[in-house]
Amino acid sequence: MVAKKAVILVTGGAGSLGREIVRELILATGYTIRVLDNSEYALYELQRFLENKEWDASGVRYFQGDIRDKDRLRRAMVGVSSVIHTAALKHVPNCEFNPVEAVRTNIDGSINVIEVALDSGVDKVLAISSDKAVHPINIYGATKLAMEKLVTHSNVYGDTKFSCVRFGNFLESRGNVVRRWYKEAQEGKPLTITEKEMTRFWIHPGEAAQFTLKCLDIMEGGEIFIPKMDEASIMEMAQRVSPDCEVKVIGKRPGEKLHELLSAEGEVLLDKDNYFVVECK
Repeated sequence: MVAKKAVILVTGGAGSLGREIVRELILATGYTIRVLDNSEYALYELQRFLENKEWDASGVRYFQGDIRDKDRLRRAMVGVSSVIHTAALKHVPNCEFNPVEAVRTNIDGSINVIEVALDSGVDKVLAISSDKAVHPINIYGATKLAMEKLVTHSNVYGDTKFSCVRFGNFLESRGNVVRRWYKEAQEGKPLTITEKEMTRFWIHPGEAAQFTLKCLDIMEGGEIFIPKMDEASIMEMAQRVSPDCEVKVIGKRPGEKLHELLSAEGEVLLDKDNYFVVECK
């Protein structure tokens, strides 16, 4: 178990998943929470959101910074017991058009997190990955695969425990297609979809945050945790937003697969009721 009154750093903590993780930590009470994010506006919005609720957000500290900046990470990790590493460039077409930036954030930035955590004596690092890391065909998936390998391998270096969580698509997150569909439906427009038969694994950020904290508690180092997520086609999801909707099919975007997978060839999945574990020791 993560000790109460622990200091937990959430990189990318003002993002859709990071915000939910911070909220869950506040509700658990007793934690000092450090949020590191490179977006000033997102940090401002997070602070407003947390301070306008009934819970006590006095234990949250807001760090403006980027995981590319190793010195800033060193400052943020002083006295930290656990790191939840969510910071990443995540938009597939954006990463396709900006591959160097994807590498610098998702790979180089993750290396910075690993090295500073080791140097700072952090107890646990739990990094957030994606099903797009499984047999990747795009730069985003390739950077996440590299991150998984780097993180799980880092258990050989010292006492810090390193593990990953592999998620699918987050429902209603910033930039998610579901938000665009709601807007299109409200405006009476056809819902824009890529391919009717395209499928994705879906999970709500709140559910993902709860699963992340469970994994932080039980991790021993070297695991990749995978929640059992619902799989649905893009067409099915669009019809849930607007049952009688018209659709406009635009085709796959650069770097997109028709179907995603939860595990790669050669990985052995241990079935743990509502989740799987890949042991990478």
